[in-house]
Amino acid sequence: FVVSCVQRKFALARWTLFGVLRSIKTAIRMKSCSAKSMTGEMASAYDPEVVESGWYPWWETQGFFKPLSDRDPSKRGNPAYVIVLPPPNVTGSLHLGHALTSAVQDTLIRWHRMSGDNTLYVPGLDHAGIATQVVVEKKLKAEENKSRHDLGREEFIKRVWKWKEEYGNRICGQLQKTGSSLDWSRLAFSMDEARNLATVEAFCRLHKDGKIVRATKLVNWCCALRSAISDIEVEYIDVEKKTHLRVPGYDKTIELGYLFNFAYKVVGCDEEIVVATTRAETILGDTAVAIHPEDPRYKHLHGKKLKCPFREAEIPLICDPLLVDMTFGTGAVKVTPAHDPNDFEAGQRNGLAMISIFTEDGMINEYGAPFTGMKRFDCRRAIEKKLDEMGLARGTTPHVMRVGLCSRTNDIIEPFLKPQWFVNCEELAARSIRAVETGELRLIPDSHNAVWNHWLKNIRPWCVSRQLWWGHRIPAYYATVGPRDRNKEEDINAWVVARSEEEAATIAMAKLGLKPEERSKLCLEQDPDVLDTWFSAGLHPFYTLGWPNESHPDFQTFFPTSLLETGHDILFFWVARMVMMSLALTDKLPFKDVYLHALVRDKEGRKMSKSLGNIVDPLDVMRGITLEQLHKTLEGGNLDKREIEKAKEGQKKQYPKGIQQCGSDALRFGLLSYTVSGKSVNLDVDRVVAYRHFCNKLWNATRFALFFLMGESYRPPSRLVPVSEVAAIPLPSRWILSRLDRTVESVTRGLKEYDFATATTAIYNFWLHDFCDVFLELTKPALRKEGCEAQKAVAQHVMWVCMESGLRLLHPMMPFVTEELWHRLPGGDTLHPTESIMVADWPVPQGYADDAAERDMEGVTDVVHAIRSTRAAVSLVPKDRPDVQIHCRAEAFAALCVAQSEDIAFLSGTGSITVVPPSELPPDGAIPKGCVSTVVNQNATVHMSVKGLVNPDKELARLEKKLAATTKQYDSAMKRKSAPGYEKVPAEVKRRNSEELASINTELAELTKAMAKMTLLKTEFS
Repeated sequence: FVVSCVQRKFALARWTLFGVLRSIKTAIRMKSCSAKSMTGEMASAYDPEVVESGWYPWWETQGFFKPLSDRDPSKRGNPAYVIVLPPPNVTGSLHLGHALTSAVQDTLIRWHRMSGDNTLYVPGLDHAGIATQVVVEKKLKAEENKSRHDLGREEFIKRVWKWKEEYGNRICGQLQKTGSSLDWSRLAFSMDEARNLATVEAFCRLHKDGKIVRATKLVNWCCALRSAISDIEVEYIDVEKKTHLRVPGYDKTIELGYLFNFAYKVVGCDEEIVVATTRAETILGDTAVAIHPEDPRYKHLHGKKLKCPFREAEIPLICDPLLVDMTFGTGAVKVTPAHDPNDFEAGQRNGLAMISIFTEDGMINEYGAPFTGMKRFDCRRAIEKKLDEMGLARGTTPHVMRVGLCSRTNDIIEPFLKPQWFVNCEELAARSIRAVETGELRLIPDSHNAVWNHWLKNIRPWCVSRQLWWGHRIPAYYATVGPRDRNKEEDINAWVVARSEEEAATIAMAKLGLKPEERSKLCLEQDPDVLDTWFSAGLHPFYTLGWPNESHPDFQTFFPTSLLETGHDILFFWVARMVMMSLALTDKLPFKDVYLHALVRDKEGRKMSKSLGNIVDPLDVMRGITLEQLHKTLEGGNLDKREIEKAKEGQKKQYPKGIQQCGSDALRFGLLSYTVSGKSVNLDVDRVVAYRHFCNKLWNATRFALFFLMGESYRPPSRLVPVSEVAAIPLPSRWILSRLDRTVESVTRGLKEYDFATATTAIYNFWLHDFCDVFLELTKPALRKEGCEAQKAVAQHVMWVCMESGLRLLHPMMPFVTEELWHRLPGGDTLHPTESIMVADWPVPQGYADDAAERDMEGVTDVVHAIRSTRAAVSLVPKDRPDVQIHCRAEAFAALCVAQSEDIAFLSGTGSITVVPPSELPPDGAIPKGCVSTVVNQNATVHMSVKGLVNPDKELARLEKKLAATTKQYDSAMKRKSAPGYEKVPAEVKRRNSEELASINTELAELTKAMAKMTLLKTEFS
């Protein structure tokens, strides 16, 4: 024990030293690191690798990731906003779930930081007991051909710490690449000294309060690991027919998916009762057969005994209406209390013996004679064969079943009876239910409330013992006077729970009535098991903030936290346990809101799987990867050759040209745009690529504005455009300022309501459609016109305000490109005297919202779109400048078109614009000769003169060819929908097929309309 403590101290010291060295490195960087130089000329195109380099270390060294109160103690009273990062495993590397979590959390953190809140984003790492131990054991086997047992516990733990120090922090660097603005000075590792002491304290307090007890119950047992595992580490597969499964430790596959029927002979008569089982080996542990008390087939046998086929014993025929469904099978059920959860409860109800027949590594023990020493599944086949020889087998029948597998080893889970430490959760579960019912704790979306209530109302004692070496050693000691007699059953009352061996000795001596001078008689043996990883994870929201020292400044300032954001798949396994642990140990809820994002799937809605070839490494999306490199990622894993070839085909289908480099900003924005409440994230990488193009659009728009519209001499305004002066400026400027205010409202509302799709759509539309496609285009003629300096200055100032505010609005979602462009803007800190956009003020509405301006501008853009649509319909090329008449049916609309005729002509690429008011419209509404017409809206119709610009015969031939090709596409789409078995196609594929068919139908209608127009023109031109 002493050696163990010393080695642990050295390991913890190395971890502490790692933190000190990291702080020293940070301090050196703080002295030498400065913001990226923006003096050079802007590159002609956006390059995510170049743009994203340099900013993160500068942000960190400037202290921007720290809470406001750390940088300015007077700000401690500012509202706190705190998120504790769900701690990734030290074995892990970034996956899409992490990337989504990072995108959502960091967006909220950056928004609150810009809003002036005392913001803290706490990083952490989880020791991942089973995962880490398995990784190190595999490494040990591969490199030295040794097992952990060959090394011994203490030497093995030293190896794990060494591995952790060398490889265990990769994910921290990967999180930095995503832009996560975590306060790394507060990095918490679940087995560092502070967290270890907190975990021990939590166990001791819960035991003292009677919430942790020692008991013998069934647990999920993995024979390959020789350990109990948590419910979340059990993966279930549905077996719908006879199936062969490969199991660790067996050369041959194991057959599943059938019921083996056999007979129990009734003692004292010639009758028999036939029962069925999917696990014939458990017959060795049967201690009863159960029937329903109302079943008429067996009423005459009540109270009878049955003969065990393999041991000299008789077992009772019991009546249990809770266990037996008399409509299923023969209405009789074999009862194995030590190896089945339902049977265990039946055994307790009926006072049955509990016979455990397995060893910890899945062999048949001495209670399973004559099969002792056989592997459990070899025993299954042997028992079926033996019962057949004995004349007791009654055949097999196919059976649909669910099989639990260990997620780490793929071994079949065995319900196993074992004395363990359990947390009684009923009282805490009830408090957790009430917290949601009263609104103290919000689950978002609230559709999860029902699941929360169902799970917690049916909660069972939580087994927290794990038969591992890597983890928090359970602070419990078996106390005896003299050496422990291992031939005797465990005495539960002999256990002492204490914070140290010294404390345990004091408690045990008092308990055993030993005097101080009799200390040498006391034997203490610490429980060799470690705690379930989820136990320490349940403490994460508060032991990262100084608990159990509740006077710690961080605990006082930042607890309870504000939000827990994670995947809905661990709502019960982690979220509920955090809530219960916090209520038990702090009497407070650990957070106010729980935002549960959906699982990330591929674009067809399929679960990510290596064998399907659809798994995407977020870093590959950021950096880009070729198809050949994607294929190489499949090597070295657990896939066999056939699965690798299947996965390669999947990759070739999903990513035929590999994945284009997108950068962190595009990936974050893409994931956020998919985050619709309650829906799965069906990620299409092409959509992320589109957001990389959006970044390029931002880059080019800023570059164009800076160098061609503003110029080197431009200086930004010292104040925003006053609302009182807005009415006097041109319509496009009034309109874009109004759109800016509306966008500020939409983005802010979206973030407040965790509606990230609304927030991303609003800022995307503002930049791409409002600013780039309309306003930026309309300013070009005004800024190039000579002699209009006042108008030019207004356009420049409005443009600068929109760009600067738009970048701040976008920053939480796209931190890198916005920081780079904000620093490129002249006088970026004019209105916000600060070094970085990430600590600039969050935009607020300025009162620019103008319904009339937006209505007028909508009318202008409607006309522009009608003209562009008409140009496209007759296939005009950009150099063509047709004359256009706008026939208006409302005087106000005519006046608007006259006032904005230059803007309409510029945006639509036309020659002269003639506005015809209602009073001058032809009485019969005739279309001018040689014109093609399009209705704009209820107020106007545009007539475009195309004589001399269009060859009707040539255009008709092109349209007919296009119509034939589109009709072929339609026939192909209909053929797919009417194919046999189409009803089994995934819903996501059906949706996309329907969308494709609707698009084809629209195109066919447009082609038919265009051909009719061209036929009419041909008549007019002839």
